[in-house]
Amino acid sequence: MVCLWKYRWVKLMRNHLPPCKGLIGYWTRLAARAAFRKGITSYCGHRNPVEPGTWAGGIVGLKSILGVKKREQALDILRQLTDLGYLSFKLDARTKLLTYRITDYELDYCGAPSNSGAVYTTSGYGFLCVPRSITERLVTQNYIFNEADAWLDLWCHTVSMDPHNAFSFFAPVCQYGKTGVFLTLENLGQRWRWEKTKVWRFLQKHKDVFTLYRLPGSLGCLVFNTSYPCDAGVSLPSDEQIADVLDRIREYSTDVVRHAGQREHLSRMVGWYSRRYLLSVGLIAKQIRHNNRVALFSSFKRAYLSHCWIWKNCNYDCQGTDIGPLRSNDIAPIRGPCIVDLNIFSKELFAYD
Repeated sequence: MVCLWKYRWVKLMRNHLPPCKGLIGYWTRLAARAAFRKGITSYCGHRNPVEPGTWAGGIVGLKSILGVKKREQALDILRQLTDLGYLSFKLDARTKLLTYRITDYELDYCGAPSNSGAVYTTSGYGFLCVPRSITERLVTQNYIFNEADAWLDLWCHTVSMDPHNAFSFFAPVCQYGKTGVFLTLENLGQRWRWEKTKVWRFLQKHKDVFTLYRLPGSLGCLVFNTSYPCDAGVSLPSDEQIADVLDRIREYSTDVVRHAGQREHLSRMVGWYSRRYLLSVGLIAKQIRHNNRVALFSSFKRAYLSHCWIWKNCNYDCQGTDIGPLRSNDIAPIRGPCIVDLNIFSKELFAYD
């Protein structure tokens, strides 16, 4: 599936949730079991109305979702998530009914309301839309990431088939920011508040999902997400393919002045020149330029000046294509009730910068 960096959401399969404990890992379990459409649910003989992104039940059901054994531990997890703005919950002291609502739930994919059918998502089926910015709150709060938090942080920063990242056409790759393609263990450690050795052990433990590819010199590494759902499956690139992309990007950016280190500079160049590389190797098709969208002034002598042409000197057509600077001899005197003295406007019109 195409997963561009500009997309606000990424897809996480419900049968592939983070395998370890962590605050965001608990959030994914709660979000994966929330209602996907409006309806009525039953729990312990009671019927409770629910909205998309909500859940209603008891403490026993909550502990089952979170995978914990103690009541206070489950409630403490809800309090932490509430303090960070991930959800809100309410516990009725009289009826013992507990309800929670996911704050960042994607409502565009919700189904139609139901009076008798299932309203809760099926465990291990379908996918969950996770916001790309779901882990940024932990970073701003200087939170020490757990394994599940780091796992989901890499997943949320996965891109696939993005024209601004040539490596993403070989396999889904993790990147931080539009031009943050090359990663280092130090940068990930600063983000997760881990030591470099702990980042290395984490990547080795989860190498079945996040495959590390070391780049030559001080460029850092590429982290490929081999478990992200793709239409044609995931096939990791060869050393020759990676080297070819790097050589071509260096060739395209020979005249660009470097204002940062080698890794930051080349990472930025990947964002700038990936589309050019993909066009040259035929991985993406060149956009067809449509001709004859608007008649240019050079094709006729009589033209009626609109407000845009007189006051703003708009030398662009309707699709933004530059048609060049205007020339005074392209405009003939206009007859009719809208006559203007071109001798008065010509100096301001055609000398406008």
